[in-house]
Amino acid sequence: MHTALMIILLISSIILIVSILLQSSNSDGLSGSIAGGAEQLFGKKKSRGYDSLLAKITTVAAIIYIIVSLAIVAIFN
Repeated sequence: MHTALMIILLISSIILIVSILLQSSNSDGLSGSIAGGAEQLFGKKKSRGYDSLLAKITTVAAIIYIIVSLAIVAIFN
């Protein structure tokens, strides 16, 4: 049980980190270099959909991370 929860926590944290790094910002750092080609290929309307999808993935990953972290603390302490 403990191992399964730790694996879920690891996967959700990796997804959370990647989804945050890929989101576009005003400075267009890492996400600008990766998503720049996608914006040219799919257009501006699709890029808003891409950002919206990343925002939803970030929210879900954060919720899973918090719930699993609290479950680990509650069950094993």
